[in-house]
Amino acid sequence: MTKTIDCKGMACPLPVVNAKKALDAFTEAGELTVLVDNPTAVQNLTKLASSRQLEAANAQTGPEEYAVTIHVTAAPAGAQEADQGPGAVVAIGSNAMGSGDDALGKALMKAFIFALTNAQKLPEQIIFYNSGAFLPCEGSDSLEDLENLEKAGVKITACGTCLNHYGLTDKLRVGTVSNMYDIVETLTSAGSVIRP
Repeated sequence: MTKTIDCKGMACPLPVVNAKKALDAFTEAGELTVLVDNPTAVQNLTKLASSRQLEAANAQTGPEEYAVTIHVTAAPAGAQEADQGPGAVVAIGSNAMGSGDDALGKALMKAFIFALTNAQKLPEQIIFYNSGAFLPCEGSDSLEDLENLEKAGVKITACGTCLNHYGLTDKLRVGTVSNMYDIVETLTSAGSVIRP
């Protein structure tokens, strides 16, 4: 079975959502090819394949055109996804903690992230979105603390759309690029969500 879906021009997370639906429809081994128009979508689709333990290959087919081919095994693709969600997830949507004085808010966020490195029980994942995407990037005062958290096993992810919006795509220094589909899946399956 082979199938191709055209997701060019679609904003995140639509390419991943459409690819997931197409993968779920496979009842036998085959290949799904997804056409997209940006490298972030390629990364997100590759991550989707990896989460299902499927192999994926990609090729640039034009100036702003990419084809991601996911090799589907004989088992239904949806059955390979892990049922177990993460434990505690920290969702950081701003580079400042609370509202009021911005300088104070940034100092509080830096202190919060430092305090996490010394917590008795570490979160399983930290998600950065909106202006929070500045924190795992070049120039952030929290890079060393985030590196220590990552070394301790905490998964660090940053919203790809947010990184693009703020011009930070090439400045991410800790963690990996995520997408809204993954963020929703993580938050809805988390044991608890902490929003500083």
